[in-house]
Amino acid sequence: MNSQLQKIFQESIPENKIDNELYTKYDVKKGLRNEDGTGVLIGLTRIADVVGYKLVDGKKVDDRGELYYRGIPITQLCRNLDQDQICGYEETCFLILFGHLPSRSELDLFTAELRGRYTLPEGFLATNILRYPSMNVMNQIQKALLMLYGEDPLADDISVANTLDQGLSILAKMPAILCYSMAAKAHFFENKSLIVHPVKPELSIAENILSLLRPDQQFTPQEAKILDLMMVLHADHGSGNNSTFTNIVVASTGTDIYSAMAASVGSLKGPRHGGANISARRMMDAMLNQLGLDASDAQITRILEQIMDKQFFDGKGLIYGMGHAVYTLSDPRSEILKAQIEILAQEKNLSRLYQFYRRTEELAKQVILRRKGIHVSSNIDFYSGLVYSMLDIPEDCYSPLFAASRMVGWLAHNIENKLYCDKIVRPAGKYVGDLADYIPLAQRQNR
Repeated sequence: MNSQLQKIFQESIPENKIDNELYTKYDVKKGLRNEDGTGVLIGLTRIADVVGYKLVDGKKVDDRGELYYRGIPITQLCRNLDQDQICGYEETCFLILFGHLPSRSELDLFTAELRGRYTLPEGFLATNILRYPSMNVMNQIQKALLMLYGEDPLADDISVANTLDQGLSILAKMPAILCYSMAAKAHFFENKSLIVHPVKPELSIAENILSLLRPDQQFTPQEAKILDLMMVLHADHGSGNNSTFTNIVVASTGTDIYSAMAASVGSLKGPRHGGANISARRMMDAMLNQLGLDASDAQITRILEQIMDKQFFDGKGLIYGMGHAVYTLSDPRSEILKAQIEILAQEKNLSRLYQFYRRTEELAKQVILRRKGIHVSSNIDFYSGLVYSMLDIPEDCYSPLFAASRMVGWLAHNIENKLYCDKIVRPAGKYVGDLADYIPLAQRQNR
């Protein structure tokens, strides 16, 4: 930007300031949050519920967390998913979309439907991904979603039946879009060999992602199982999270599913939403580089104190991966993940690294309780970066994997709101600026 324009902009900031007291005066809920930290009620859903506290006599009281998909606790769901096949994500998608657990024949039918849609349209890879690569995979996914609009003769048909049909196609194509976007980035921006594999219709979504990402296409059953679990745990998180609410808001205008999904990906790209797992992983790497795996509890505690004092890592005073906007005493997703990570860590000979994470988690709880007087738990972001690193998945792929997993949640809420709300989301805003008269151009002065 021209330096003079930059100067004008900087000078305009204090002149256009909105005083914080005005938010209180007009009862504006910043970030759609109530004063006690709970979210402003913006809708109703039967898809998923996030429980992290209880209300006793109107006051928020800490409680063990639970996540429900169609009324079924995620802990129960993950404990009982089909152990014979790695298709827990597909089973979860069916549950989220249709409201009940599938029978064997229904699951086979649904899985076959998805697998028949894995392949991208002819020429799509060369024309839309390799020809126009992006340094950021999330942006590339957005572009690919919008390009799929052009491949769909019924792109603007927003009936719920067609929305479901389009959504299943998007869901099925995400492994190819994600992995080919990664390959294009590595080739064009990191000077690596271009390695592109065809999708395999005999594999599940999680298995295909591992197959497409790896040069030799090889993976172990335990690797596929834990990635499948990660996708189940990220499939939905209620209607109030930013990316899902974004989808609801955009879709409420009557626009197409491709635009709504691309908007959700843009929301998830933000470091305050989908990028927290990267921050947690980088923080832990910085601690390991400073202390080593054999650090004492006292050393770990000391460096956690330094993080909170803004004297270590990124200077923001946050212990990433600890605490959550809703969960208080526990995040069920984190609790579920820990048991499976331990098995994978043994397979990878990384048990000491896993134990370092476990010790850091427990010590961080103590530090935060002592410093802030609040009970927190690790959230899923604390361990997800560790899982991805054990799977040799690059950091650039963390948020895209989140997006691929969450597509089904976005789709379900999109359809639910079309069916039962079907009004454009249009909240109010209060003007708090001054009134002024128009000044003819010839009479204006530089300020």
